[in-house]
Amino acid sequence: MIRTIHGVAAAVLLSIACTAGPACAQGDYPNKPIRFIVPFPPGGGTDIVSRLVTSKMTETLGWRIVIDNRAGAGGSVGMEVAANSAPDGYTLVMGQTSNLAVNPSLYSRLPYQPLRDFSPVSLVSMIPITVMIAAKAPYKSIADLVSAAKVKPGQVTFASTGNGTIGHLTGELLQRMAGVKFIHVPYKGASQAFPDLLGGRLDFFLASLESAIPQVKAGTIRALAVTSAQRAPVFPDVPTVAESGYKGFDANTWTGVLVAARTPQPIIARLNAEITRILDLPDMRERLATGGTPVQTGPKAFAALLKADTEKWARIVKEAGVRVE
Repeated sequence: MIRTIHGVAAAVLLSIACTAGPACAQGDYPNKPIRFIVPFPPGGGTDIVSRLVTSKMTETLGWRIVIDNRAGAGGSVGMEVAANSAPDGYTLVMGQTSNLAVNPSLYSRLPYQPLRDFSPVSLVSMIPITVMIAAKAPYKSIADLVSAAKVKPGQVTFASTGNGTIGHLTGELLQRMAGVKFIHVPYKGASQAFPDLLGGRLDFFLASLESAIPQVKAGTIRALAVTSAQRAPVFPDVPTVAESGYKGFDANTWTGVLVAARTPQPIIARLNAEITRILDLPDMRERLATGGTPVQTGPKAFAALLKADTEKWARIVKEAGVRVE
């Protein structure tokens, strides 16, 4: 049903449902540039997915969309800006598991509440975390990393794109299941971690598969495993962490578009329909085929996922004893 609400039908729906709100005063939506907030630095997985989506929206719809990278505090800075934006559909944000489902358990004074301050529009992608090492590193498997940590307690390091990110918590979960201690080194983005990984100053890096793809194809890094329940289609020869001896290990991350709460439902329906349509294009399905890309998820299903994952990661954060003040 969602897929049929686009084009003329969406325009009619918008004109019928609007009354005197800000969206109606602006005429047909959209009639000015849309700001698309990415709450992480350029070059990371969320940024890559955001630029794929927005460039395709501009190409197919003719909409003027401006990317606004607002990094900081595990994505909280950008999410706060989006939460406080006008509820008129002219500010979108690419939310992610970390800043929506994890941060409420990590931060004692989070400046936004995901379930209260946002209206989900459309889930965009499900992306596994990848365990990456430098191409010249001696490790051949997860077992090798675990063995090294047992031989050299407190010396094996892993990087993430920040404290409390899914990469960080995945590392915490892995070391708890393996019974070893890794040293966590947080970075502000994937682009900053890769030089240290390649330079041998880090043992491994946990980040989204989107970040790994260019580096693996270039031959500069190797992927030891992915954290999803199934192997990623783009790397069919790379095992899952579960296959590497840790049954049940599953730490997918996801991205999705949201708007500020109280945004008119017709605008949300229009956005969902258009995003769904472009994600269903063959070239987009191919480019986002990184372990599964749900391209037909409506706002209610996205909201249900957000609630369930908030509860899941709260348990993991508590078990790991992680806290960011």
